[in-house]
Amino acid sequence: MKMSSWILCVLLCLSMCVGGDLALSRDQKVSGARRRRAPVPGDDSSQKECSYTFLVPEQKITGPICATQGSSLPDKDRVTRMDVADVRELLSKQRREMDMLRLLVDVDGNMVNEMKLLRKESRNMNSRVTQLYMQLLHEIIRKRDNSLELAQLEARVLNATAEALRLSARYRELEARFSTLAGVVNNQSVLIGVLEERCLQVYGNHRHEPVGPPLVQVVPENIPVSVPRLTNEIQRDHGRAFPRDRGSRAGPSPTGSTLEGQGPSQGNFSSDGPFRDCFQAMQAGHTTSGMFLLKPDGGERPLQAWCEHELDNGGWTVIHRRKDGSVNFFRNWESYTKGFGNIDGEHWLGLENIYHLGHQGDYRLMVEMEDWTEKKVYAEYSSFHLEPESQSYRLRLGTYQGNAGDSLSSHNGKQFTTLDRDKDNFSGNCAHFHKGGWWYNACGQTNLNGVWYSGGVYRSKFQDGIFWADYGGGYYSMKAVRMMIRPID
Repeated sequence: MKMSSWILCVLLCLSMCVGGDLALSRDQKVSGARRRRAPVPGDDSSQKECSYTFLVPEQKITGPICATQGSSLPDKDRVTRMDVADVRELLSKQRREMDMLRLLVDVDGNMVNEMKLLRKESRNMNSRVTQLYMQLLHEIIRKRDNSLELAQLEARVLNATAEALRLSARYRELEARFSTLAGVVNNQSVLIGVLEERCLQVYGNHRHEPVGPPLVQVVPENIPVSVPRLTNEIQRDHGRAFPRDRGSRAGPSPTGSTLEGQGPSQGNFSSDGPFRDCFQAMQAGHTTSGMFLLKPDGGERPLQAWCEHELDNGGWTVIHRRKDGSVNFFRNWESYTKGFGNIDGEHWLGLENIYHLGHQGDYRLMVEMEDWTEKKVYAEYSSFHLEPESQSYRLRLGTYQGNAGDSLSSHNGKQFTTLDRDKDNFSGNCAHFHKGGWWYNACGQTNLNGVWYSGGVYRSKFQDGIFWADYGGGYYSMKAVRMMIRPID
């Protein structure tokens, strides 16, 4: 009897160990000792007090839990199906909580990763913001520097403008003063002539000196003002020497040196031709200015002439040039008839040659002048030709246009005068007073064959410079002059 009770006790304990309260959670630790069973009343074994202690290791419940079906144990120590269901429900609940915890851990992990990405982006954004801030700072500094430079530049511009205005005002003042002085010089020259005449009348030695022609009284508004100096010295040396002083009033200096007697000058020379005029040379394909061989209709022999192809469509034949005072223009009738000078320098083409050129057709005349400020002006006449030598090469002109003023129309219809052949309308010889040959009236408003004075404004007893009365007045000698003819288009 005792033996069966012990066996029943052992089986009950084993079943309780397998399916009892020890199957809670897999993370709980089950340890401790089993309480001693209380003695069951009426049991034969209660007479002796026995106690057993079982140590059950921690383990997971993997198999079924068996409940005892006997009634040998008391109800409080018996494992029922209700207890197993509760354990299973508890396990299910703990499993759900663990799944929830895993889900929360996954969500938290994703949030951590997102936080890491956000932190990284934040660091990148901070770096970009710092870079933009530095760029903005540099741009502000650069704009400030540019503003300073602009302010400095504006200050310099204002200073330069003020200086320019001051110089402009000073220039206008000097221009007005010079114009006044030029007028005073002209008036004083006239007064000096009058006083000299009175002195000769009052204190004279009763010699009858020739009375000079009336002086040009024109004081134009556009008189050149930037002259280097006032001088009455005739420029005689430009690397060359002359046999006589061109400013001498003792008489003419006849010479047989004509264009026909000279060899070809140095410079551009075309061996083609001869041509009727420079316009025909241009039509033949010669478009570069230079010396050409011409033979006008009716001319006895060919002549050299300078053709100007770079002015007003080209085709101009230069018949007269003054530029440096290297040639003496105070010559006799024969020299002016045949021509003299250097084709590529100062020269006079010759009245006979000009006559034959002008009678080949309808020609126009261009007079180009340059003052001592290097300003060029011109006077153009719609028609031009000369009458034959029997009429002393009388001048025939058309209407005027240009910006130099019309100083040649008063000479229209006048014969050519030299020192040894007086054909002017003055009681004396205008060529004597003006030191050159020209189509003088009495004596006239222009004298392009006069004395070449350096500097523009000059002083002389008579108006013997290279003047154009409507531009500069009678006491302003031009620096350079050209007379050219061309067929009318």
